[in-house]
Amino acid sequence: MAEAATPEPTLLSQYAPYPFRLDKAELEFTLRPRATRVIARLHFQPNLDRPGRHDLRLDGEGLRLVVAKVDGVALPAQDFRLDETGLTVPAARLPEGAFLWEAEVEIDPEANTTLEGLYMSNGMYCTQCEAEGFRHITYYPDRPDVMARFRVTIHSGLPVLLSNGNPVEARPGYARWDDPWPKPAYLFALVAGELQALRDHFTTASGRKVDLAIWVRPGDLDRCGFAMGALKRSMAWDERVYGREYDLDVFNIVAVDDFNMGAMENKGLNIFNSKLVLASPETATDSDFERIEAVIAHEYFHNWTGNRITCRDWFQLCLKEGLTVFRDQQFTADMRSAPVKRIDDVLTLRAAQFREDQGPLAHPVRPESYVEINNFYTATVYEKGAEVIGMLKRLVGDDGYARALDLYFDRHDGDAATIEDWLKVFEDATGRNLTQFKRWYADAGTPRLHVSEAWAPAIGSSAGGTYTLTFIQKTPPTPGQPVKAPRVIPIAVGLLNPNGDEVVPTQVLEMTEATQSFRFEGLAARPIPSILRGFSAPVELDRQISVKERSFLLAHDTDPFNRWEAGRSLAKDVMVRMTVGEAPGSGYLEAIGRVLADEGLDPAFRALCLRLPSEDDIAQTIHDLGRVPDPQAIWQARRDLKDALAKRLAGPLDRVYRSMKVDGPFTPDAADAGRRALRIACLSLLAAEDQGLRAAGLFATTDNMTESIAALATLLDCGRGAAELRAFHDRWQGNRLVIDKWFAAQTHHAMPDRAAEVAAGLAAHPDFDWKNPNRFRALLGGLAGNHAGFHQASGAGYRFYADWLMKLDPVNPQTAARLTQPFQNWRRFDADRQALMLGELKRILALPGLSKNTGEMARRLIG
Repeated sequence: MAEAATPEPTLLSQYAPYPFRLDKAELEFTLRPRATRVIARLHFQPNLDRPGRHDLRLDGEGLRLVVAKVDGVALPAQDFRLDETGLTVPAARLPEGAFLWEAEVEIDPEANTTLEGLYMSNGMYCTQCEAEGFRHITYYPDRPDVMARFRVTIHSGLPVLLSNGNPVEARPGYARWDDPWPKPAYLFALVAGELQALRDHFTTASGRKVDLAIWVRPGDLDRCGFAMGALKRSMAWDERVYGREYDLDVFNIVAVDDFNMGAMENKGLNIFNSKLVLASPETATDSDFERIEAVIAHEYFHNWTGNRITCRDWFQLCLKEGLTVFRDQQFTADMRSAPVKRIDDVLTLRAAQFREDQGPLAHPVRPESYVEINNFYTATVYEKGAEVIGMLKRLVGDDGYARALDLYFDRHDGDAATIEDWLKVFEDATGRNLTQFKRWYADAGTPRLHVSEAWAPAIGSSAGGTYTLTFIQKTPPTPGQPVKAPRVIPIAVGLLNPNGDEVVPTQVLEMTEATQSFRFEGLAARPIPSILRGFSAPVELDRQISVKERSFLLAHDTDPFNRWEAGRSLAKDVMVRMTVGEAPGSGYLEAIGRVLADEGLDPAFRALCLRLPSEDDIAQTIHDLGRVPDPQAIWQARRDLKDALAKRLAGPLDRVYRSMKVDGPFTPDAADAGRRALRIACLSLLAAEDQGLRAAGLFATTDNMTESIAALATLLDCGRGAAELRAFHDRWQGNRLVIDKWFAAQTHHAMPDRAAEVAAGLAAHPDFDWKNPNRFRALLGGLAGNHAGFHQASGAGYRFYADWLMKLDPVNPQTAARLTQPFQNWRRFDADRQALMLGELKRILALPGLSKNTGEMARRLIG
């Protein structure tokens, strides 16, 4: 069947202000599962920025209109036009000045499987309105630059009735909420259900008491304590670091099982995926605890960077998300280990965003067009957007950044702002011209930074030698952008002497030209450079460097990130050579042995150094060398390198494994989590030597999920674990979040030739609720993360994956579209795999009734 016509895109260049101002929105809900009634009273007046008479255009989808009124008078059908995406009242039918629009509609929350707008999750009513979900609730100008004060009334027999703002009135079956702060519709929230609350309070810097509550289903209350502590730490940190105080009387969080996203920052009523709230030592890993703390902080920080100041249009999404990701990264670095956090952030950036930049999904941090905005909640907008903020802070300095942020909050509080507004406050606060820097927002692609060096030793009585670094920047072509002008790149550099002493501490070199040199004079000996310290810019560094120099940096660099980077580069070189049959050299094995034995290093840092590069990372490295990666050969090389490390370091690995055991009650703090991380890294390597004997023992005796799931994964990597899988399921079959881990572990750690078969068996399991996004992502995400399994030469992984995306698309197009991304690097592989992946993408595109969400992604992936 022929594919549907490509929908027309929305363009940044076509932005125009909404022709009406909306001063107040009054909403009244009568909740019924199949027939909820919504009455909206919207108080409009003309927008003086759009003079003249204008039609009233309101967005609305999937609504049954009962009645529409203007100033209390019902409109006959001939006085307005309904279509699939909304309602239009001609200007001639509207008063010339202010007017009241009223509409009553009926919606069906129980049938809403898209999880956008108002829907039901296990008997609970909840909403998700970002980006364009509010149009599924009532007719409304559903765009972020239309901001109004909301009053919400809820009628329902359920005991807990929540919305944005402050509670005004409550009695059985009735609640009213007022939000005094203007907000766009995407920040609206409503929750109603049989819920229990963990309650606490926070006293702000000015002495106001804020009531806090985390609402969960019965039975989940004992797993909310960590999330509440994270919320209070976030509130205190934002006051201390950014001077931002909370501005309502209450702050509510609700945990929801069926949720497309991680969490949502609705004003005063954050709605969270339950996996990012519920945690106990027995059910959550150290990574889960850290993620919960970070996401709680992220959504809370949005109160100022996203809510009080929102984005003018969805092209400015990076303004609220990039800034808030940067803020939550700062928070986690302060709460835990800053060097380890930086390494984790770069691993995420490279795995997700660099891959995006290298393929058909590449787009600028601020896109210029979209068909479906939900497809642009991407690593580029979030993670690269945060990197751009970090570069800006490095360029203007801590004081300049603080002045600019204070000016931003003062100037734009209550505004729907743009990237231009954001950069202008930095220019005004610091005096810098940021015209060239703006290219980071406008241009897609990851710049490649080639480095060469020159050394001129001292002559005669000269004060010392001169060392010169020359950089050449080039950004590869991306879709729609074949040529890129030079960007401003902050390059943090330090110099070490041959003894390992730092002779030039970290300096930030500001590169602005396509080719640029920097000189360091008065040096006694040729230095060893440490370049791009702290990963000071999101670029790929191209510098020829010997194994000896990498080993030197791994041993001596004073910058933790570059010390780790040296070890990772050694590992990548070894693995690439092993894919063509070479044996691992002794240099890498010895260097890792020294790191393992260095008890002065943070255990979490040592664990990161022991972790081998991912198979996807090696595939991209081989591709960058002009070769075609073989997924099976990469998988085998990784196993063989683990074997070599286990044989070479068996004694030290065992000693560290035993010494890192944490005694006493479980705590998820950075110190104990770091010890467990190093212990698990040793366990994974030792399995090559003991065939999983230690892992089986740990699984049988541990009292925490961190070690339990790690031991299970290690056993699966060894081709073992059947009995442990049964025991794990028997113990946790009533816990939906833990069973998600059970599904994911099996597909992620399956042997490559059986990965698709394992996934198919799990898809037939009675616990596979494919309409639940967490469960669906656990199964398919695990398979996609199994690099050799997903890319198995028969194409079985591709077929299974595409079949399930096609099944999900009519039910939940947003989740289906986002999960198409594993196909984005199809051009990287051999002709047979390319043809198989391209065939699956074309099959998806030919699906009758394919959503515009998934259709846009498939078209972009095909290119």
